[in-house]
Amino acid sequence: MKHEVVAAVIERDGKYLCMQRCRSHYPYISERWEFPGGKRMEGECDHETLIREIKEEMDWDVFVGKKIGKIAHEYDDFEVSLTAYLCKGGDGDFKLLEHLDYKWLPKHELLNLNWTDADRKLIETFEF
Repeated sequence: MKHEVVAAVIERDGKYLCMQRCRSHYPYISERWEFPGGKRMEGECDHETLIREIKEEMDWDVFVGKKIGKIAHEYDDFEVSLTAYLCKGGDGDFKLLEHLDYKWLPKHELLNLNWTDADRKLIETFEF
């Protein structure tokens, strides 16, 4: 099964928001790090998906900017096409509604985290 997924690479003061996933029945993504976002629903554009997903997962508004990368990755049980957009977060703080933890990291420290394979591949191709 292939999923169209979008990610918000949220920048603030030269640092990027990294989110730690909750436990999952897929060990290869469980408790790993990712950029917030999610699956695109039928009829949605990428921007609409990001706004909806960030609101659902973090109760936060996001302003979607330019596309900065796209990759395809096959996991054992599913495949993703992952597109990332450079974004700005809204006013106020977000909530951890569907993640264990978060970190704000500069670009040169991003690969120090244990990312999902798709997000790691995406970071390696970023144009930002």
